[in-house]
Amino acid sequence: MIMYGNGSTAIGCEHYANDIQSVAAFDVFILEYPGYEDRSGSPSQNSLFSAADEAFGVLLTNHPIYLVGESLGSGVASFLAGTYSNKIAGVVLISPFNRLTDVAQNDFPQLPVRSLLVDRFPSDEYLRHYQGKVGVTVDGKDTVVPEKFGLRLYNGYAGPKKLWEFPNGGHCGIGVKPPEFWKEAFEFWQTNLPSKSK
Repeated sequence: MIMYGNGSTAIGCEHYANDIQSVAAFDVFILEYPGYEDRSGSPSQNSLFSAADEAFGVLLTNHPIYLVGESLGSGVASFLAGTYSNKIAGVVLISPFNRLTDVAQNDFPQLPVRSLLVDRFPSDEYLRHYQGKVGVTVDGKDTVVPEKFGLRLYNGYAGPKKLWEFPNGGHCGIGVKPPEFWKEAFEFWQTNLPSKSK
């Protein structure tokens, strides 16, 4: 299940589905957010989480479920991982942040952003309730979500994890050929899998 960043849409993320299916036979579900494309509603933390919760409910749970979150979507993916911790087989977060308030405060240091921002997307808090495998990518030239926020999320996660660092990458710019990256991600997810929770 793929959750994209703020500037994209489900159609704009079809390349993830193509790249993933080029290396593994996965069914791919891309969540369209309220207020994006032709989906009714308004985007907010609550509406995105509600849409993700609804979408997760229709996925087949007799197969492993993996989450991919891109930028803003990393906050949505972290929410699902923390909420359904025993049903998620693995997570990859692309250009993520530990919490949106920290990114906003970095952009507007003179303002009391942490007090003003309603949509906080506290990924680090949600991942405290997840013990599965989490992969994180960070980009050295990311001006949208500077890599330090992805590193904070990665370093704060106590479960099994893998970090991909792309020093010359821009925002959401996976710095290797996509099939190579997804092959590594799947190998990470599927190595030494724990026994399935009942």
